[in-house]
Parts: sequence; structure tokens; C-alpha cells
Amino acid sequence: MFRLLGDPTRVRILFALLEAGELCVCDLAAAVETSETKVSQAMRLLRAAGVVRNRRDGRNVFYRLDDAHVRLVLDLSREHVAHGHEVDA
Repeated sequence: MFRLLGDPTRVRILFALLEAGELCVCDLAAAVETSETKVSQAMRLLRAAGVVRNRRDGRNVFYRLDDAHVRLVLDLSREHVAHGHEVDA
């Protein structure tokens, strides 16, 4: 899990899903300002690791965070980063 979070694009994708709930590859690519190919590759890794799940609707595949544990890790990460900035100030 932590190795997956080492990639800035994957982290931005996960936070986009945390905020939106569910997005397709094209919307994720727009949200994180990267190519759909890069998002698709990231989603394959994240899905294999059990971090995200998908559902198909026609030709579109929609992704969301797998469960509350993933949300908790992301929330705690965001809180930790914010706390570090408060201490520096």
C-alpha cells in the first residue's frame, strides 16, 4: 500500500476518488491533469492491490475507493501533512 502511495499521480487519483466518490478514467485524467493511459495503468495497479474497485456501465468503467480503510489511510495522510505544516509555522 505505501509503495503505491509513493507515486504522486496515484496519490492524486486516490484523493480525487476520495472527494468525488466515483469517477471514470476520462474524468480522473481531467481531475489530475494527466493522460487517460497513465490513469488506466495506475488503476490496474490500485485495483490489483485492493485499493479501488470498479464497475462497468456500457463502455465506461467507473472507479471508487474499495472501502472505509482506504478512506481512513487517505484522511490520516492528509491530516498528518497538514499537522506538519502547522508545526513549521
